[in-house]
Amino acid sequence: MIQFFRAHWRPPMPWQALIALAILLTALLLAGAALAHNVTEGDAGYVQEVTGFRPIAFIYLGAKHMVTGYDHLLFLAGVIFFLYRSKDIATYVSIFAIGHSVTMIAGVWWSISINAYIIDAIIAFSVVYKALDNLGAFRLWFGVQPNTKAATLVFGLLHGFGLATKIQDYDISPDGLLGNLIAFNVGVELGQLMALALILTAMTHWRARPAFARQAYAANVLMMVAGFALMGLQITGYFVA
Repeated sequence: MIQFFRAHWRPPMPWQALIALAILLTALLLAGAALAHNVTEGDAGYVQEVTGFRPIAFIYLGAKHMVTGYDHLLFLAGVIFFLYRSKDIATYVSIFAIGHSVTMIAGVWWSISINAYIIDAIIAFSVVYKALDNLGAFRLWFGVQPNTKAATLVFGLLHGFGLATKIQDYDISPDGLLGNLIAFNVGVELGQLMALALILTAMTHWRARPAFARQAYAANVLMMVAGFALMGLQITGYFVA
């Protein structure tokens, strides 16, 4: 990554960076009222009321959650940012999906919970971590490159705990619980695939442009700023709540 940026990157115009940063921070502040991984009030009411195995409903809820989980999608975008081969993309997305699935289902089934603000702050940190990884910061600062697959799995496990913690806030009927959790997870993975398809389409067009090489650095810096902003929102919520 370092060689890539050294060879290709030229700083963007200051006004361009400022406009992009302003738009990003505004979006984060507007989204802050509905912190990441929240279940909407209407969906929460439905989850609390239904009993028995409801696969279609829970698949829909899982997919809806995923396509609106901006912290999750930011991390996923960071993971595939410099992946060009379909095999590599499939490998990393599968690793992340396995981690996410295991802790989401196990967390709810065995009632393992973490403070929602703390886990969401950690999830936001995963965005910061991935942006720094893409920038080659760890090799530059410490002379080592962390295992990217292991990091993806670890953060996948933590992302899953984020959702499990939120789900446990609602009194879900034990009747059909395991089946509904599996259905919800299927929906999460379907939503992830839909979001990934859109991200990859945009990335493919972007990579084909001559400006990609010099814009990649700025994009990862902005991703890191977004992660820090999300962390700030969660930490503030922890102390205010």
